[in-house]
Amino acid sequence: MRNRMVLLVAAAATVLVGCGDGGSSSDTTTSAPTATGTFTDAPGTAPRDPLPKRGTPSHDAGLTVTGIRIGHHPGFDRVVYELGGVGAPGWIVQYTEQAVQDGSGKVVDVAGRSILEVQITGSAYPFDNGVTPYSGPDPATDPSVPGVAGVYRSGVFEGTTQSFIGVQADRPAFEVSTLTDPTRLVIDIANT
Repeated sequence: MRNRMVLLVAAAATVLVGCGDGGSSSDTTTSAPTATGTFTDAPGTAPRDPLPKRGTPSHDAGLTVTGIRIGHHPGFDRVVYELGGVGAPGWIVQYTEQAVQDGSGKVVDVAGRSILEVQITGSAYPFDNGVTPYSGPDPATDPSVPGVAGVYRSGVFEGTTQSFIGVQADRPAFEVSTLTDPTRLVIDIANT
């Protein structure tokens, strides 16, 4: 009986290990990993590829950008969009040749060698959710993070907040994730 129990536990452990993500997927659709933490203790690894990334918002999402932060870490630079409202954000993040505002078609002059377009889906107009929107500098910059030329805000159009990140390198790899408590969308951009 004892040998059967040991065999059963070993088999269960093998199945659980086999269910893990070995990181070998080539799918460019990413889910929204969630963690609780602050800006400095947020998880992060050096990004692996420059391919477009997508995530789906929660069904109840109604979020507004309330803050933008930029930070430097070994191997990557981080842009954090702080979000107020309800739900979890979705995203479409990809490189583009030109920064063009949704809705108006206006071209935005973005500094840097590459333009990373960030679309935060599941967004709400501030007057719909009562959240005070980000009103800081446009573009947001941080001289201690030379790899990010600036984070440019564009606004909300049809449930999507659009922003552009001017990157000083030629289309470096990037990763997208979310954090909670408070809700944040995080873009890590390789800087090596």
